[in-house]
Amino acid sequence: MSAGLRWAVVALVLVVAGAVALWPRASDDPVGAGPPSRTAPDLGPLRDRAGLPPCAGEPGGPEVLRGLAVTCLGDGGQVDLAGALPGRALVNFWATWCVPCKEELKVLDAYSREPGAVPVLAVLVASKEGDGLELLAKLGVRLPAVHDAADVVRGAVRVPPTLPVSYLVGEDGSLTEVAEPTVFTSVEQVRGVVG
Repeated sequence: MSAGLRWAVVALVLVVAGAVALWPRASDDPVGAGPPSRTAPDLGPLRDRAGLPPCAGEPGGPEVLRGLAVTCLGDGGQVDLAGALPGRALVNFWATWCVPCKEELKVLDAYSREPGAVPVLAVLVASKEGDGLELLAKLGVRLPAVHDAADVVRGAVRVPPTLPVSYLVGEDGSLTEVAEPTVFTSVEQVRGVVG
């Protein structure tokens, strides 16, 4: 193949590529508009299967948590986290990939079903909302739960990087990290911490 013929083939390829790039499209998206937008997955069936309660929404709660919007896993609505904690409570931070979190969630769920138990709120972090709903359904855990997708709660509370971690909310709205045990393995341990 001669050099002239090679250049003719290259020129033809470039003309065809240019024509394809400029050819009008049938879609409504103009050329160069970027990738098509993705709609959020429908989590309704997962929410139904998980059967979680809706989150409370009362004024008050810990001052450090006021104004922090999170997603209630029970109904998918946005809730001010402080409003979900109107009095004494136990707040547990967990993730779907955290192995000890799975056992601890079951313990916390069992504790929460006891008469006189203080409210327990599970805060899903560093995980997808759908994955959290799926895991809670699989474990049979029915705790009120929220999803901290933007890590605003972890940042405000300065949650350590290791999970799980729990905080006791006092009547005065104070937050105290539960240092011992690092992971709840029995209902008795939870009772001992909350008093």
